[in-house]
Amino acid sequence: MAVPLCTAGWFGWRALDHSGPAGATAAPAASAPAASSPAADPASAPPAPTATDQPGAADPGAPADGTAAPLTPPVAPPPSTTPTAEAPPAPADAAVLTGRTVLLDPGHNPGNSAHTAEINRQVDIGNARKECDTTGTETNAGYTEAEYTLDVSRRARALLAARGATVVLVQDGDRPWGPCVDERARAGADAHADVAVSVHGDGGPASGSGFHVIMPARVVAGKADNAAIVAPSRRLGLLLRDRFHAATGEPYADYIAKDGLDTRSDLGGLNLSTVPKVFIECGNMRNSTDAKRMTDPQWRQQAARGIADALTAFLTTQEKTEER
Repeated sequence: MAVPLCTAGWFGWRALDHSGPAGATAAPAASAPAASSPAADPASAPPAPTATDQPGAADPGAPADGTAAPLTPPVAPPPSTTPTAEAPPAPADAAVLTGRTVLLDPGHNPGNSAHTAEINRQVDIGNARKECDTTGTETNAGYTEAEYTLDVSRRARALLAARGATVVLVQDGDRPWGPCVDERARAGADAHADVAVSVHGDGGPASGSGFHVIMPARVVAGKADNAAIVAPSRRLGLLLRDRFHAATGEPYADYIAKDGLDTRSDLGGLNLSTVPKVFIECGNMRNSTDAKRMTDPQWRQQAARGIADALTAFLTTQEKTEER
C-alpha cells in the first residue's frame, strides 16, 4: 500500500524521538513535564503553558493535530531551599558533628510525682544541699514540664544524630524517677561529652512570658569546682539564646533574667558539671501564651532545632561570641 509522503515523514520523526521506548534509559526526572508535578516550583513554570503542560494531557512527544510538536525536553524543577521545622539537615551538614558527643538532660521525670520520698532526699551540690530532684511545673491544662522536656530532647537528639553526633540522654523515660541533680551533673563526664544542655520549662508568674538561658557561676566549694567550664558555658549560653530565639520567635523572659540570660550558683547540675553546660527555660508554662506554644508539636520541633543549631555552632566554631 502506498504511504503518503507526510505520513512517512511522521514515522521517520517518531523513530528518532527519545520519548518512546528507544529512550527508556533517560533520567526519570525528564520523563514527564515539570508542570505536572505537584512539588514543582511555580516560579520555574513556563509563562504560557500549552495544552500538553496540563495534568492528564497527551504525551508531549506525540502530535496533537497531525503536526509534529517540537522536541523540547522538560526541565525538572530546582530543589526547594525553603527551611521547614521538620526538614532534615542539608546533606553538606550530614557529618559536621562526627566524632562529637552531646549530652541532653531532659529536666525532671514523668514518674517523679509517684516517688516523692526518693526525690525529696537531700544531695550535696558543693556549696549547699538540695533536693535530689523535683516534679517540675505544668500548664493549666495539665501538660507537664517532664513531658515537654523529654519530647524536645528527643527531637533535638534526632537532629543532632543526623548531623553525625553521638547523643546521650540522661533519662529517656526509662527510669521510674530522677535521676538526682548530682548524678545529672556527672553524666556529662560519664558520657565523655563535649557539651551538655539541660532542657526545662519554667513555672513563673502567669503574667510573665518568654524564655531564658541559665549559665553557671563560678563555684569552688566542697565537691564542686566548675571554674574550667564557666567561660565556655557562657559562650554556649549566648549561642543558645540567639539560636533558640531565631528558631522559635520566643521573646526573652520579661519577668526574670536580663536579655534572656541568667547566671546562678544554686543549681547542682551546673555546680558539679565538668563539661560546658547550661540550662534553658524554654518558656513559662504558667503563662497562657507560652503554654499554647509549648503544647504545639510544631513549635516544639522549632525549639529542638534552636537547641541543635546552638550546639552545632558551639562545636564547630571557635570564634568569640559577641555579648549583646
